[in-house]
Amino acid sequence: MRFAETRLKGAFVVELERREDERGFFARTFCAREFAEHGLNANFVQCHTSVNRSAGTLRGMHYQMPPAAETKLIRCTSGALCDVIVDLREDSPTYLQHVAVELTAENRTQLYVPRMFAHGFITLAPDTEIFYQVGAFYAPEYERGLRHNDPRLAISWPVPVRVLSEKDRKWPLL
Repeated sequence: MRFAETRLKGAFVVELERREDERGFFARTFCAREFAEHGLNANFVQCHTSVNRSAGTLRGMHYQMPPAAETKLIRCTSGALCDVIVDLREDSPTYLQHVAVELTAENRTQLYVPRMFAHGFITLAPDTEIFYQVGAFYAPEYERGLRHNDPRLAISWPVPVRVLSEKDRKWPLL
């Protein structure tokens, strides 16, 4: 795997190193040792799948507060999406800044999201599926969210939002 830190310290784009031959290719998608060498949490306690029927489906911007703050490793297994993370660490020089990464089944790129980052995505293709590894157990009492169109975040989503849950529509503005 190749790890490229984003401009938000601690958040990484993880690219696979493919070993190709006439059969196709093989690639490791996770190695606890390699994650630890980059100072990343490699202790994932839950895995989730999100299946989205329509292009323009937006989910987010979600996070959990301590003591249930989560790290996430996100990969697109079918279709394509634009994944956005927002730095919510108040002591960070990039507080409230965001990064967007295109994750597709074809590019097989992964995104490592540190604790105290809001996370959301919009699907770019129908039938998009996302696989998450998560570093904390889901705790609804610590769940929080940001509005995807909050003017203070100024996120420019690459396609119009066509599907949005009522819950995500009602997150507060900053």
